[in-house]
Amino acid sequence: MTAMTSTLETTPLYRICNPRSVAVFGASNRFSAMGTTQLTSLLELGYQGAVYPVHPNEATVLGRKAYPDVRDLPETPDLALIILPARIVAEVLEACGQRGIRHAIVVSGGFAELGNEEGRAFQAELVETAARHDIRFLGPNCIGVVNPHHRFNTTFFEYTCDPGFIGMVSQSGSFVTQMFDYLGRFGLGFSTGISVGNEANIDLVDGMEYMAACPNTRVIGLYIEAVRRGRAFVEAARAIVPDKPIVAFYAGGSEAGRKAGRSHTGALAGPDRLYEGVFRQAGVIRATSIEELFDFCWALGGSVRPKGEGAIIQTHSGGPGAAAADACGRAGVTLPGLSPATHERLASYVPGTGSVGNPVDVTFTKNPLDYFSTIPEILLDDPGAAGLLVYFLVPSRTVKRALEGMGVPDEQVDEQVLVLLAEQARSIASFRETKNKPVLGFSFRMREDRFIRELQDRGVPVLPSPERGGRAMAALMRYARYVDRLTSG
Repeated sequence: MTAMTSTLETTPLYRICNPRSVAVFGASNRFSAMGTTQLTSLLELGYQGAVYPVHPNEATVLGRKAYPDVRDLPETPDLALIILPARIVAEVLEACGQRGIRHAIVVSGGFAELGNEEGRAFQAELVETAARHDIRFLGPNCIGVVNPHHRFNTTFFEYTCDPGFIGMVSQSGSFVTQMFDYLGRFGLGFSTGISVGNEANIDLVDGMEYMAACPNTRVIGLYIEAVRRGRAFVEAARAIVPDKPIVAFYAGGSEAGRKAGRSHTGALAGPDRLYEGVFRQAGVIRATSIEELFDFCWALGGSVRPKGEGAIIQTHSGGPGAAAADACGRAGVTLPGLSPATHERLASYVPGTGSVGNPVDVTFTKNPLDYFSTIPEILLDDPGAAGLLVYFLVPSRTVKRALEGMGVPDEQVDEQVLVLLAEQARSIASFRETKNKPVLGFSFRMREDRFIRELQDRGVPVLPSPERGGRAMAALMRYARYVDRLTSG
């Protein structure tokens, strides 16, 4: 099934990511057990479906009625979550199949990733059991999924972010969980995060096809140690990319990376140049670091697609503007000169101490609010501007000075500062729709700064440095080129 024909409900991952009821094997009242930790995560996120702990000895598990055998459950659950020793997993899956359960997450390790005969035999038995009962399963050797929109989390970390728009498919389970806090620092979150583990039944391509159909997902992020179905990967990506960008971080390009992948999930990685070619052919944006993976996902998922190659940089400080320009140039982004009409419109807003080259260095304006409204509007109207990259640094005293200049009484200034910051953030955010061009920000200050938080909460990506902002703008331009190529026939 390809991404072009899949609907959300027909993908094998739909009931795994959106179960109405779950049987949990391996949770107990021993809080150090992994199964207990994962059941705790499930309950803490507020999952609304039925949860059935299955335990041969415990009458209750974490306050929930437990059942000695899957045959004793009051209904047939949508999903089995299995965290048990490898030697008995196939036996438990067999019982699940006989009970009518058709979806499973096998968290347990000790299978083919070990590289020994016993592990491979356990995995082969698992695959054969699933095939006999028409069961689709994630894993083994995975942590399952987090779907904040469904309040569903099978991982061993608490999910504390808001539901987001980044769909993550990862061949490393713990990588997904370690991103929870990281994304939260930027006001971001996952739409769904999927750990595929050893990919014995459901793999990376299946995850991509699910994300393609998922209405909560605007961009797909991939952590890759090896692509097992190369042709299917390319075909699926080429079908998906015109509608949703895909960003990939490949961790198997070096010899050290290949060794780590083999011991981690049993993956057989290939040369770095091979994957570079595969990604280009498929229209996948390649990230060179984990930070860059999420920078690109943020920018691509939070922006309209640019129509052109040129970006304009707006700054009120020479150094950050120069650093952003250098990053853009190194990443292949064109920085066009401004048109005569743009120069004329800017004349009354940029003082003689500033610069109307590209970057546009405002330095200082009579009305500081022009920086967030009139000036970016003028720059976005320039015929060479396919996107705008803005440096944001808003000292509170500058805002207070502007309000005092407007005649706001002293006792109202602090309250009105917050109102004004929100209005300026709203103004910047509105340009994405009114001008239909991407607007990215960069700043050395993040969500601890009220203005940056206001921008991010209104969907404006604000990256943590000029270099990261420049490379994110380059990813937007690259994605536009890929879409043009894939849709031009």
